[in-house]
Amino acid sequence: MIDSLLIANRGEIARRTIRTARRLGIRTIAVHSDVDAGMPFVREADEAVCIGTAAAADSYLRQDRLLDAARATGAQAIHPGYGFLSENAEFAEAVVAAGLVWVGAPPASIRAMGLKDAAKERMIAAGVPVTPGYLGADQSPDRLRAEADSIGYPVLIKAVAGGGGKGMRKVDAAADFHTMLESCKREAAASFGDDRVLIEKYILSPRHIEVQVFGDTMGNVVHLFERDCSLQRRHQKVIEEAPAPGMDPETRAAICDAAVRAAKAVDYVGAGTIEFIADGSEGLRADRIWFMEMNTRLQVEHPVTEAITGQDLVEWQLRVASGEPLPLRQEDLAIDGWAMEARLYAENPASGFLPSTGPLDRLRFPAGVRIDSGVEEGGEVTPFYDPMIAKLIVHGDTRAAAAAKLADAARQVQVWPVRTNAGFLARAAADGDFVAGRIDTGFIERHADRLIPGATPSESVLQAAAAAIVPAPSGDPWQDLVGFRANAPAVRRVEVEVDGTPYLVERTVAPAATIDGDVLYLDGEAWSFGLPRADHAGGTGEGDGAIMSPMPGRVIAVLVKEGQAVARGERLLVLEAMKMEQALLAPFDGVVGALKVAAGEQVPEGTLLARIEVGEG
Repeated sequence: MIDSLLIANRGEIARRTIRTARRLGIRTIAVHSDVDAGMPFVREADEAVCIGTAAAADSYLRQDRLLDAARATGAQAIHPGYGFLSENAEFAEAVVAAGLVWVGAPPASIRAMGLKDAAKERMIAAGVPVTPGYLGADQSPDRLRAEADSIGYPVLIKAVAGGGGKGMRKVDAAADFHTMLESCKREAAASFGDDRVLIEKYILSPRHIEVQVFGDTMGNVVHLFERDCSLQRRHQKVIEEAPAPGMDPETRAAICDAAVRAAKAVDYVGAGTIEFIADGSEGLRADRIWFMEMNTRLQVEHPVTEAITGQDLVEWQLRVASGEPLPLRQEDLAIDGWAMEARLYAENPASGFLPSTGPLDRLRFPAGVRIDSGVEEGGEVTPFYDPMIAKLIVHGDTRAAAAAKLADAARQVQVWPVRTNAGFLARAAADGDFVAGRIDTGFIERHADRLIPGATPSESVLQAAAAAIVPAPSGDPWQDLVGFRANAPAVRRVEVEVDGTPYLVERTVAPAATIDGDVLYLDGEAWSFGLPRADHAGGTGEGDGAIMSPMPGRVIAVLVKEGQAVARGERLLVLEAMKMEQALLAPFDGVVGALKVAAGEQVPEGTLLARIEVGEG
């Protein structure tokens, strides 16, 4: 068994790996950027080395510094986690060349599956069904457009070197193709250093089904059943579960066998995931499920597989990397119950899921469920890395039981002042269509009106805030004089201010809420509240032509000039934060009166970027 392990990653996956390594008696070494020096994973490792500044390109992506840290600390092996360099064949080769153990897929397997076009060709040769599309070398915009026209819209443009939902654009009509292609190629170049794309037919009722596979150095490959990751937003997974709803034994056998064939076709070793897309319009059928790609690493959602199989997949990784055979044979693995995982993100659903950063003055998780988190109360969510705060993982005897447990867990989350998607997760997990298994990758977009909490407080929030200011009768005659008037009914209307806006609340029954100072927590959401202030002056906004930064980020494109006439809805600037692009649009027809920023500038939330003046557009 490996005796010392450097973890070439950060946050939640670093803590997750440390936990298993400690149980196995393996010494752990953390590497970190300067802004991560106070993070829990750094403290929990046996040793830690700073490898650079906040930018990933100057720290977590610096292969030379990672290898230097391994040598300096006497590490025997390197675990790459997920993201960063986990699927980088050159880094895997460098680790092996340095005489270290690579806890990951063989470099040749990473290369074989790393480029989506070559991977699909290999899968076709192995008899694994793939989606219709264009995988050609001609990357000219006209050729790509012609292929998309031939396939028929809608189509999906995907970065050849992509992953994690990055470098993907759905195109509904031919007129939109070139704009979407340009955006996709720009994001692909920024994220992966490779702007090549492929074109796929977009499945109208798609289900995202993936199979966990594992191989060892003796040539053994097994699967650990499937996961359903269909609940997605902007191609990024939000809620994952195992097994997949509606999966019958025959279809399961077909898809899992195909996954094992795919892994064997590239002589796979270690943890990997074969991702399929299924047309769920007529239920799950083996002849309507196609290979999409392989992730040659551990997945973010691996805990749901651990929950239904009772296995520790990080332990499997470490044992296989140590030269041991797979811990179990295929016939020894079975499904027990149902598991779900929700990704708790630092983002504001009410403002289009824009990233939210800042200190975590309060961070409370529910008891009785598995929490995999990279941060703690008193820490901070920075704009430099992925905005995931934690994963909420539940297990139940049935799917309905797991969904109810997940919804309840999300409702109990308390975070402040950073905004999160906890309320959104609670609504999604409790939604009738979700509980019934009527899901596909368009579920969130289709039901956004009932899943996404509004920007204004609900009646329940207002009642809870009013109750906190004017308590309900308690039986104490002196306390209960609040609102009392001689010879008149008691006052039941209460003035409150919630998130800076005043409300007059007619008191009825208040729901149970958690109050901490001037913050109210209810159903996964958090609201500041108190007595109304004397002034309520409004701020500058789009109504007067001011274009404000809706999030902290970097200006990656300025698409207009001062004095230029613009039409309502025209793209003005593009911001990027936490790997997400946000286009800012003209609020009305007019003229660009002022531009306050240039491409490449880093701006905080609320910065005035430009101003549109009334004029001829």
